[in-house]
Amino acid sequence: MVGQLLLGLSILVGLHELGHLLAAKLFGMRVEKYSIGFPPKIFGFQWGETEYSVGAIPLGGFVKISGMIDESLDMEQMREEPKPWEFRAKPAWQRLIVMMGGIIVNIITGIVIFIALIYANGDRYLPTSEVKYGIYASELAQEIGLRTGDQIIAINGESFDQFDDVMGLDVLLGTDSYYTVRRDGRVLDIPIPNDLIEKLSDRSAREGLVVAREPFTAREVPPNSEAARAGLQAGDRIVQINEQPIQFFHEYYMMADSLKGQPVNLRVLRGNDTIPMTASFSEKGQLGFIAQPEFKRDTIFYSLAEAIPLGTERAFNVVWANIKGFAKIFRGEVSPSKAISGPVGMAEIYGSSFDWTKFWGITGFISMVLAFMNFLPIPALDGGHVMFLTYEMISGRKPSDKFLENSQKVGIVLLLGLMAFAIGNDIFKLVTNP
Repeated sequence: MVGQLLLGLSILVGLHELGHLLAAKLFGMRVEKYSIGFPPKIFGFQWGETEYSVGAIPLGGFVKISGMIDESLDMEQMREEPKPWEFRAKPAWQRLIVMMGGIIVNIITGIVIFIALIYANGDRYLPTSEVKYGIYASELAQEIGLRTGDQIIAINGESFDQFDDVMGLDVLLGTDSYYTVRRDGRVLDIPIPNDLIEKLSDRSAREGLVVAREPFTAREVPPNSEAARAGLQAGDRIVQINEQPIQFFHEYYMMADSLKGQPVNLRVLRGNDTIPMTASFSEKGQLGFIAQPEFKRDTIFYSLAEAIPLGTERAFNVVWANIKGFAKIFRGEVSPSKAISGPVGMAEIYGSSFDWTKFWGITGFISMVLAFMNFLPIPALDGGHVMFLTYEMISGRKPSDKFLENSQKVGIVLLLGLMAFAIGNDIFKLVTNP
């Protein structure tokens, strides 16, 4: 988790700060420092007028541009007469482009990643028509009115082709949404609570909301696995664990989780024969075989011409989802403690196993989130500088250096407070729901 988080953040922060640096140098501004990570400095080198370095605190980065009031709060330089190469000596429109440089690069990075993933992998999905046994409803799903065996046939009154849409953004971030289900020959509407995303963000809600009830077989049985030692073979179907019949994968998964580290008796269907076996689940609740779902997945592949607009749309959907998420917080439908995560929460998103496709998908998502967050009109963020520069361009009056200095201090305090809250929130979640 830590390795993926550091790699992802280093890439995104490095590119963000590179956007500022390149824009500044394009307009003849002097860039004194470029750093990935915050001090203390681990190593660095001087190239031309700029010192390039890597800091020990990998939660951000910065560029120091001559004649600019930034987080360094170097006011000695600001008391001198402006030099031609300084930020403050340049026209407002050039300064605006410099401040937007990092955001623009993050947006471009996110769009390129989404386009590349869609073009390379297409969209693999479970067709709704395949989910013939209905859903497994978790405890949370049962609280909102769903039942195991329900067949979800519509979302907000509209039919859907991809089962993943059951947990799509329209559901998680929508208002007054509802499922339409078929249950025992009846058709029912199940309201979706507006705070569903908050309930799902609780670390105790590990089952999620719903999954398809799906039969499975063993696709592959590694030679040195516990499953192989028990005698399991590819194509076998586990139909019973400790006298408890099972048909669907979620049933196997739940029993495996409850029997971690314990010996079990299995009954396995092989062809027309039922074979008894004994095995032991690992401490992680695993037998070591790779499951083969029964339902057929479909994949839609796209040409580059199709992937470009689709990838761009999905990248900006991340921004739209963040806006809708903030709206839920302001309406009181989601508490900030459930919505805001720090480094630990980000690391958990990456997960403990490495997969390049998943890694780049999450990194593209975070790139768009960083662009959105940096555009917020908060002093000390790029959006704060953009706000003041926009005011200057419209009014023709530049805010005083003293005002900018004090605004920067306020912004730094706000950001440090937010960071402390996010990290503290991560720690609280770990302690209360390990």
